[in-house]
Amino acid sequence: MRLAVALSGGADSVALLRILAARSRELGLALHAAHLHHGLRGAEADADLEFCRALAAKLGLPFHEARVDTHQEAQANLKSGKAAETIEEAARRLRYQWFRQLMSSGELDAIATAHTLDDQAETVLAKFLRGAWTEGLSGIHPKLEGPEGGGSIIRPLLGATHAEIETYLRELGQDWREDSSNRNLTFTRNRIRHELLPLLESWNPRLREHMAQMAALALDEEAWWQAELARLAPQLLLPGRPVRGGGRAAGAGLDSGLAIEVTRLAGLAPALERRLIRYAAAKFGAALDFTATEALRSLALTGRAGQKLALPHGLRAERTARELRLTTHLESAPKGKSAGAPYTAAIPGEIDAPAFGLRLRIEIRNAASARGTPNGRSGPAGKTAILRDWKPGDRVRLRHSSGPRKVKEVLERLRVTGTDREVWPILEIGGQIVWMRGVELEPDPEFVISATFEVRQ
Repeated sequence: MRLAVALSGGADSVALLRILAARSRELGLALHAAHLHHGLRGAEADADLEFCRALAAKLGLPFHEARVDTHQEAQANLKSGKAAETIEEAARRLRYQWFRQLMSSGELDAIATAHTLDDQAETVLAKFLRGAWTEGLSGIHPKLEGPEGGGSIIRPLLGATHAEIETYLRELGQDWREDSSNRNLTFTRNRIRHELLPLLESWNPRLREHMAQMAALALDEEAWWQAELARLAPQLLLPGRPVRGGGRAAGAGLDSGLAIEVTRLAGLAPALERRLIRYAAAKFGAALDFTATEALRSLALTGRAGQKLALPHGLRAERTARELRLTTHLESAPKGKSAGAPYTAAIPGEIDAPAFGLRLRIEIRNAASARGTPNGRSGPAGKTAILRDWKPGDRVRLRHSSGPRKVKEVLERLRVTGTDREVWPILEIGGQIVWMRGVELEPDPEFVISATFEVRQ
């Protein structure tokens, strides 16, 4: 097998290359090395490339290299109308895109990346903090199959720790490169690596090991669920609308929607109810969070005929006498129109917004600060909260993000289009957006905001 190690120059990838080079004959490998210069970090990145080129030459291995301009690519991606990306996201996309090109060209059969047990623990913890479902907790998968047999990406070091890898390299007398950006605490992963994980390990020294075990369990359980859903979904999801005399009128694709018989849904275990609802929503490109999933379950199991629910990603649900119907083509606000005048409420307080299909409760996070500060500045109590449509120029700070994002870019990333995008709600307090539907923002130090999706007649 023609296998290339994705060689960054860091300790993990250097160790992987040395391990596989020592065993390539035994494993039947035609080993290569591959390095992508991302156009970041200037002279430091140039030195990384030279180091990797020299190491491959020392080991007598074919060397693949390429350069990309990550900043420019991220901007071009945005200008083309696609979702906004951070530099880290763009770099990852370009890296894996290049891997796929190498494999599809026929030069390579597979790429090996040097993700470790530490990377796995960091990934699982990051996804847990974002509120991941089981599939998210599976973390970094040991193997990714390429589309249509286009090669595989494998992670042979997922069971090894970074400390073990550095010990191995020192015993070999092999040096490596250090990426200075790995110490930049503006990046979420670095904060998890250098601050949160060490703190948690003071409670449980085996935390990384346990997080990696959780990922293995989640991966196997998710594989079982996907097989079970592939078996059950065709029996339980009904395309189109029912017609007189029996049968269903199905349009092209998902134009006529999908339905679930509520009596059959009610006979399932809650875990399968949630899975089936999320599986159906995914057919429309909607990734539901826990709150939205529970809102749909409630509508299906306890709702009345005629009740409707608007959800993120442009998804719409309607309860009929016998079914829960999902579609993205139900009537919405006329083009260019607002969902209604802004809703306001004093803080603490509650906003009931039927036009948006939700109710918001705003509470003061720290009661002591509500009365004001010693310098005479007023506290959060008595301020006014405004729930309104977003407007051009609005910016929000996503949780675990390094900077503010335009609301327009966030909606593009959520695949919210058409009239849904025009009337997407945000909550503003004191000129700052502190809540946005379907998005997790950085927690506000003064306010706690809880949202409830309201089922409407």
